[in-house]
Formats: sequence, C-alpha cells, structure tokens
Amino acid sequence: MNSTPSLRKALDRYKFLLRVLMSAFVIVAGTLHFLIPAPFIKIVPDYLPAHALLVYVSGFFEILGGIGLLIPPFRRAAAWGLVALFIAVFPANINMAVNDIVLDGIPHIPLLYWLRLPFQAVLIAWAWWLSRPEPNPAAIT
Repeated sequence: MNSTPSLRKALDRYKFLLRVLMSAFVIVAGTLHFLIPAPFIKIVPDYLPAHALLVYVSGFFEILGGIGLLIPPFRRAAAWGLVALFIAVFPANINMAVNDIVLDGIPHIPLLYWLRLPFQAVLIAWAWWLSRPEPNPAAIT
C-alpha cells in the first residue's frame, strides 16, 4: 500500500497553516538580523566579504520572502526565493558547526550546531513544497 497520496492530501489540507508558519518564522528571523546582527555576523565564513552587509541583505530577503508567501500573486516566487536563500546561508551554518562558534547569550551546545545542518534541508524542502501550485480543493477533501 502506498501512503504517499494520503500524506500529500494531509499536507495539502494544512498548506495554509504551514505557509503562515514558514512566513512567521522567516519574518522573525529576518527581523532579528536587524535587531541583533552580531550573532549572524559572527557565523559568516571569513572567506566572504562584508559580513554585516550580507547579514542585512539576507535579513531583508527573509522578511521579503515571508511577506511574499502571504500574498497570493507572489507566493510561488517568494517560496523559490526562500529556497535560494536557505541554500545561500548554509555556509554560515556549516561554519558555525565546523568552527564551534560560541554565540553570546546562547547556550553553547555543539551538538545542536550539527543538528541544525540537516534542519536546513527541511527548510529547503518546506519552501520548495510551498512553491508548488495550490492544490485543487476538491482533490483534498
């Protein structure tokens, strides 16, 4: 028995909620890039230039992507933009784990740095799924 169609129907049924959740997540994360940029700047790999500028640009695009997810004509483009953004910031996550970067005010638990890496794949897959065309309501009932 193939459970994929039933899983797809269940996910489609909750697509609105999952879109709003992703939107809130990236808007909050993007806002934090402006409110407390220091931890984000600290994890940008040394080989990249203009660390602060990269943090502000990525925060701006996180906020923009989160807002775009909520506006029907922009949903798909925003989701694809978030896929690209999650891929683009992955080197910072790797840098944090590999170099065991300690962030002020955050408990230092190196295992969590490493667990964050596969979570980035979850975010990419989630944003990709949100980029898919909206389901036909009759098909998910």
